[in-house]
Amino acid sequence: MEVYIIISSVAFFLGGGLVWFSMRFLFKSKFEGMLREAEKEAEVIKKNKLLEVKEKFIHLKADLEKQVSARNAKIQSVEAKLKQKELLVNQRQEELQRKTSELEVVKENLSSQLELVERKKQDLEKLHQKEVEHLETISGISAEEAKERLIESLKDEAKTDALSYINEIMDEAKMTANKEAKKIVIQTIQRVATETAIENSITVFHIDSDEIKGRIIGREGRNIRALEAATGIEIVVDDTPEAIVLSGFDPVRREVARLALHQLVQDGRIHPARIEEVVNKVKKQVEEEVIETGKRTVIDLGIHGVHPELIRLIGKMKYRSSYGQNLLQHARETANLCAVMASELGLNPKKAKRAGLLHDIGKVPDDEPELPHAILGMKLCEKYKEKPDICNAVGAHHDEVEMQTLLAPIVQVCDAISGARPGARREIVEAYIKRLNDLEQLALSYPGVVKTYAIQAGRELRVIVGADKIDDKETENLSAEIAKKIQDEMTYPGQVKITVIRETRAVSYAK
Repeated sequence: MEVYIIISSVAFFLGGGLVWFSMRFLFKSKFEGMLREAEKEAEVIKKNKLLEVKEKFIHLKADLEKQVSARNAKIQSVEAKLKQKELLVNQRQEELQRKTSELEVVKENLSSQLELVERKKQDLEKLHQKEVEHLETISGISAEEAKERLIESLKDEAKTDALSYINEIMDEAKMTANKEAKKIVIQTIQRVATETAIENSITVFHIDSDEIKGRIIGREGRNIRALEAATGIEIVVDDTPEAIVLSGFDPVRREVARLALHQLVQDGRIHPARIEEVVNKVKKQVEEEVIETGKRTVIDLGIHGVHPELIRLIGKMKYRSSYGQNLLQHARETANLCAVMASELGLNPKKAKRAGLLHDIGKVPDDEPELPHAILGMKLCEKYKEKPDICNAVGAHHDEVEMQTLLAPIVQVCDAISGARPGARREIVEAYIKRLNDLEQLALSYPGVVKTYAIQAGRELRVIVGADKIDDKETENLSAEIAKKIQDEMTYPGQVKITVIRETRAVSYAK
């Protein structure tokens, strides 16, 4: 409309009135045609919309009818169930009424029968009294005398039966003695649980920097040779960062070497004369520590009157090991086990504890005679005035001498319990390696597994799978399957952690 006004005004000023009137007529006819077409299109659109609305209405109506019919069907089914339940309730009520009436009848019958039984009981008591009086007149003795005679005869019979019962009980006790002994052993194990220390043949000495290694070696190796000669320990200085290895079978010597090295490194003055001085000083400190450890051990266990030399030998156990088990911990554990077991068996727990503590004293002598440690321990106990039953228990715990007291088998059993319980001693190296190999081979048997590594002494199994063979979801299932198979087929201490690793690598080269 705005265009029309602008054009008409321009035409009026430029072409005059005739041109303006002709253009107005043309534009008017054109706009009227456009309006008619628009009205027709609007009418068509209106009809289409009405048809769409009608179709939607028909669909909605059909859906509503379906919903109404479904609800009606549900209502009918619920009404049918309710009617059925009403019928069942009515039937049960009728049945209850019938049973109630029957119970009333039974109750009346029982009452009448009880009255009859009571009358018959009174009649029987009267008859019994008459029979007793009749028997007393016939036999010429009273009922009390007859009872006494019957009791005497029953006593003899009871004695005979009692003897047979005693024999049966003795036989049963012999059969169950082994079971009871096992029960006592198990209870003893449950009451005593101590940590065990695993001793190795090497000690790692940590240093702050690798520069100290050169000072420890010294010019042409004189310092390290002097240290090895003074301590009797092999000192390994290699490429291991910030660490020096002390190797030797004697834990006391390794401890002396470790403490001496520590003092020398802290002091900074490392030369042969200073090394000998520090080593001698440390040896005295270790000897004092040994004596203090022995005293503390006997005080903790409540054992008194032990010879000072035996106390020193007990302290030396701290630096010894047997099959990977710390000897002092083993002796303390055996002593506590012996005390508990002796208490259960009614024996002297103090003596048993003393024998348990001293049973391996022959493993730490000052010299090394060619004797079994049990015999050597017995001789040491005899030398330092221990009682004969203690000496025999020490000497007989490996059956080298005959057991003479009940303490000996207790010490033998408790020594076996402490040494053989799970976790006390390290397993054989071959068995350990075989277990790790079996662990890796078990995981390798699954499809898609590329590599397996048993780490942390067999407590963790890392499984590497191919990224193109297994997806992330299957890795979770694989971890669970391997864990279940290990549980079912293998024997292992503690628990094993299974970690499945799936990685995708992109590699490119810059040229």
